[in-house]
Amino acid sequence: MALQRLYIRKGDRVAVLSGNERGAVGKVLSVDRNKYRAVVEGVALRKKHVRRTQQNPKGGVIEKEAALHVSNLMVICPKCNKPSRLARRVVDGRSLRVCKKCDETLA
Repeated sequence: MALQRLYIRKGDRVAVLSGNERGAVGKVLSVDRNKYRAVVEGVALRKKHVRRTQQNPKGGVIEKEAALHVSNLMVICPKCNKPSRLARRVVDGRSLRVCKKCDETLA
């Protein structure tokens, strides 16, 4: 099965559209293209029990972001500052992401 092209990239500001975290806004920390999931900073925090190690001598319970499905996320345009769908345009042989509301290109 061929991988679908994702409109969400690492470093984008995104809004969560559905689920328990609906309405939350954060920066994308990582994207898993194989599972269509993204980790968003400060969103979907889960508790994880960690064992004592040399790097973490105390151990205990830490809070860590869980991955969200990309269908539940929408990119926030830096120009109009609103969640917007994105289109692809070819400019000078490069495929660029473009905001459908204000026609601004995203890097």
